[in-house]
Amino acid sequence: MRIHHLNCGCMCPLGGALYDGFSHGLAAHLACHCLLVETDRDGLVLVDTGFGEADLRERGRRLSPFFRLMNRIQYDPELSALAQIRRLGFRPGDVRHIVLTHLDFDHAGGLDDFPQAQVHVLQREWDAQRQRHGFIGRRRYSPAQWEGIRHWHFHEPRGEQWNGFASVRDLPGLPPEILMIPLPGHTPGHAGIAIQHEGGWLLHAGDAYFYRDEMRQAERHCTPGLRFYQRLMEADRTSRLDNQARLRELSLRQDLGLTLFCSHDLVEFRQLQEGKRA
Repeated sequence: MRIHHLNCGCMCPLGGALYDGFSHGLAAHLACHCLLVETDRDGLVLVDTGFGEADLRERGRRLSPFFRLMNRIQYDPELSALAQIRRLGFRPGDVRHIVLTHLDFDHAGGLDDFPQAQVHVLQREWDAQRQRHGFIGRRRYSPAQWEGIRHWHFHEPRGEQWNGFASVRDLPGLPPEILMIPLPGHTPGHAGIAIQHEGGWLLHAGDAYFYRDEMRQAERHCTPGLRFYQRLMEADRTSRLDNQARLRELSLRQDLGLTLFCSHDLVEFRQLQEGKRA
């Protein structure tokens, strides 16, 4: 199993280091961290999609003006998952499965670039996007991003736990090394995606946290901008903070061989893409 780290979108909200902790100018730099997994028997598996080609081409139709302005989305077609997969020498049809952390606009925009793929998401997330309650709920989900998708699999957590967390195992058509880990809070049906490989475990925590220093140390530290953004976007504050605390405990364990990362921290993304973190 070979795993590629892809940045499938760039957002540059005003605030610089008050958001990302490193930028020197007025604009911050946030990633859309996705994974492309080459499996031995099941083709390619994409974990999240970032922004799709239609998002980057038809920005006014598919993305909320509120989030376009607030996040200052950069419309670079070379960052789409489809463009990057082609550069790696694969065809769109080679992507057999897409596993989603959740359905927010910056995580599911590329679904219709792979219309034949089987798409996996938690049932609670699908239910939440159908209801779309409140100001944020009506803008965070963009049904136009998946209106042409037909091959859905909706999952409920059942069976054996994973390091104390509920899990969804034996996803149809996927190798047993790929699991969904429910991490509600950011959205009702938010999930992490755990992948076992020869070096240990990867856990793509999606938006369960946003900043690198929220993990791997005893005390949580987060920039003011990302602390505000997490509060703005949370569906359930108690669940979000509880899952963050549990993930932080997990990140401190040395016996698991665990590599933990979130969707939007560009420093984490660069370290993993360059192979600097195990």
